[in-house]
Amino acid sequence: MSRTTALVAPHRILVVADETADSERLHATILATVCDAGDAEVVVVAPALNGRLRQWFSDDNGARRAAECRLGTAVDSLADAGIAATGWVGDADPLQAIDDALCFFAADTLIIATRPEAQSHPLTHNLVDRARDRFAGTIVHVQVDRQREPPSRVAALVRQPRPNGP
Repeated sequence: MSRTTALVAPHRILVVADETADSERLHATILATVCDAGDAEVVVVAPALNGRLRQWFSDDNGARRAAECRLGTAVDSLADAGIAATGWVGDADPLQAIDDALCFFAADTLIIATRPEAQSHPLTHNLVDRARDRFAGTIVHVQVDRQREPPSRVAALVRQPRPNGP
């Protein structure tokens, strides 16, 4: 008698986070989504948000470095919580970053983390509504108010200034 084992693909979660990538609220949402899904793959995309003038001059080096730092902090913090995640720096336009990511990672769930509209980067205004108009599937919005929630402990450790040398 042969035994047939059904192969079940893992749930695929795409997380797009601006300055909120190190938020405890975002990490709790990811953890809850992973726990609900059982087996899950997580990819984090950190858009390289840039100021208008720097964007106009095509000067995105600082924005990319900041996004890399946010991404590293997010992936490390998720690893500390037992969630294996990978990721990359995305386009400055978060909607384009989502579109690009979905070409490489067919996600079942999209988690978008933003700050409240009044505090957010201009490119993230109405991002969730625009994403819902453009993409099918489950979209979860996590709004992080930095005035009410400080960065996670891991982010605080990463951002500590170095002591002055001799």
